[in-house]
Parts: sequence; structure tokens; C-alpha cells
Amino acid sequence: MPTLSDAPEQNAATELRPPPGRSAPARSGAASWTIILVLVLLLVATDFVAYVSWTLADGIEVSAAGYVAMAAGVLFSLVVGCGLTALIFCSSRNGYDEPPVLIGSDAAQKRTNRPMIELQAIRTDRKRPLQDRR
Repeated sequence: MPTLSDAPEQNAATELRPPPGRSAPARSGAASWTIILVLVLLLVATDFVAYVSWTLADGIEVSAAGYVAMAAGVLFSLVVGCGLTALIFCSSRNGYDEPPVLIGSDAAQKRTNRPMIELQAIRTDRKRPLQDRR
């Protein structure tokens, strides 16, 4: 397997993706069909239990306050779900999901004899994909 080096011409020739003609083999064995069958049976059983529960509750009236509370609960759940999903996307786009980097004290930075600009370039270099680094 080729590795990346500091030489730009070697990086350009390095192939990081598989050839376009090859793809992952299809997994249509007995294990896959068993999993699908079990999941479908669970869905049917859940639908059956929901139907039986719904029909057994015959004669129970729900007041207007009950419908309002149900609608408010559904709306609140949707708002919380959409908000958390938006936070996940924002945090991954801004780099908050990257692994932590140890930043030493000022004395440790002076001992390394690296200018601050070079340290900043090293930290921002992690945000770019591996193919773009040089």
C-alpha cells in the first residue's frame, strides 16, 4: 500500500481510492435474509399489538385538553429532535468533533523553538482531508 510523503509529485501519483470498476460484494446470503425476516416479523408484531390495544380501548372519550396536550407533546418532540440534529451538524462542520490536541504551557512552546504561525498551521492542517495536505 502506498504511503504519503512530503514530495508533492509522489503525493499526486498516490492512489487513495479503489479503482472505479471494483465495488463491495453484495451481501445476499442466508444471514442477511434472516435479519430482514426477523425485522419484518418484529414490525408485524408491533403493528398487531398496536391494533389490539387500539380496539380494546373502545368507548373511552378523549377531551379537547387531551388532544391539545398530545399535539403539544408531538410538536415539542419534533422541535427538540430538529434542534439536536442541527447542533450535531453545526458541531461537525466547525470541527468540535475532532480529537483533542494537547497544548502545552508557554514554557513548553518556547522550548520547541517553533514560531506561533507554524503551530497554527499544524492545528488548522487537521481540518483538511488527507488528500489536500502537502
